[in-house]
Amino acid sequence: MTWSTVHRRGEILRAVAATADARLDGRLPTDVPGVADTFRDELDLVAALQLRWHTRLTGAIDRALLHQPTDLDGAIVGAWVATAEELPGIRAILDVQAERPATPEIGTAMARAEAKEYEMLAAMAGRSSYSDHRAVLAGRALVERARAEAESRRAAAPTLPAAHAGSAGSFLERLRAAVSAA
Repeated sequence: MTWSTVHRRGEILRAVAATADARLDGRLPTDVPGVADTFRDELDLVAALQLRWHTRLTGAIDRALLHQPTDLDGAIVGAWVATAEELPGIRAILDVQAERPATPEIGTAMARAEAKEYEMLAAMAGRSSYSDHRAVLAGRALVERARAEAESRRAAAPTLPAAHAGSAGSFLERLRAAVSAA
């Protein structure tokens, strides 16, 4: 892969993520210009989105563990929630593809990725080793706790003024808009 190909793929992936964040409907944005030329198929696109999620999540976990080394569960849950807030469109797509995959191959890949994520979260929280059969259950429990916390935050979040309600942007941009309007 040449540098220009890598650069182009990154640009298209950013456009896909921005579209997913604007829509927040969990649909795979295959209609974004350049997707068909850049990604072999839907599985290739979902895999790229899964990799972006995983990379951001592991980075967030590393940072959280630096600041919360004694509350491993809290650090893991907080990192998951922060990543979901940072990548809401990607998280929505991954959730939909895990629940109702576009193809059987995507279903298989999503099940494998989800199990690996659960194992990683459980291991990072000190609940199990990667090879422990209980890791998936422990990791799933952490994600369920994170989802409940994320939902609680969304329910408690202030409503944006009408001027900002339809605007797309990162969570931080929306938060800044809400604070400046208050």
